[in-house]
Amino acid sequence: MPEPTIAAAVRAGAERLAAAGVPDPLVDAELLAGHVRGLRRGEVQAAIIRGDGWSAQDAQEFDGLIARRAAREPLQHLTGRAPFRHLELAVGPGVFVPRPETETVAQFAIDALLTDASPAPVGVDLCTGSGAIALAMATEVPHSRVFAVELSPDAYAWAERNTASAENLTLVHGDLADTLAELDGTAAVVISNPPYVPDDAVPRDPEVRLHDPAMALYGGPDGLDVVRTLSSRALRLLRSGGLLVIEHGELQGEAIRALLTADGWRAATTHQDLTRRDRATTALKP
Repeated sequence: MPEPTIAAAVRAGAERLAAAGVPDPLVDAELLAGHVRGLRRGEVQAAIIRGDGWSAQDAQEFDGLIARRAAREPLQHLTGRAPFRHLELAVGPGVFVPRPETETVAQFAIDALLTDASPAPVGVDLCTGSGAIALAMATEVPHSRVFAVELSPDAYAWAERNTASAENLTLVHGDLADTLAELDGTAAVVISNPPYVPDDAVPRDPEVRLHDPAMALYGGPDGLDVVRTLSSRALRLLRSGGLLVIEHGELQGEAIRALLTADGWRAATTHQDLTRRDRATTALKP
């Protein structure tokens, strides 16, 4: 009987994931194999080409992970890690898993901090979740002062873990509606990826529907309840000319622009992500 190989395991795992409807079965199988062996994906691919062996213990652990992924448990919950820009974040049950499209949304806030004339520009991330956006701002603009707010105790614990080593980042456990009053009128940018799914619009993907926390998903009947609060709070936090950045669903840009304009914001503009879907709206404080 031939020795089991990583190649055979990954191939069989990918077939099982494909049968379960997982979107990128080969990628996920390679990443899970890497998790088992402590290898990066490229190293797994090299091991496959070499024909490296696969122990019975490795096979057992891998099979268990494949079964959980086939049941549509998020890949990031299985590995405990989620990439975001140059970062690798700790994630798991109780926190929203950061998405690749948010990486481009974060760029608006990073650019605003980089071009601000202040020697220590202030950036605020409301509904920080895992801390992804706030940590990207703090690490990519090291002369900035970043403040992040999260209400969920479960998500706050993950954010605390992820941001612990960032000396220019302050994490606050509280409600975005009434925290950071001491910063009013000083922020160069306020950014948020708030809950914006309408209450009756249940997400199609099982990974989102079953595993992302409802508190991070649903935003009232039209999905904009938190956005309304965000608009009024950011008007107080920002200095004149400061930038507001809101991530949202692809069909919400027009409604959010109207909401912001009615609240007194200027130059409300909706931007597309890399898939050409509306993804974020920005506006300037008068």
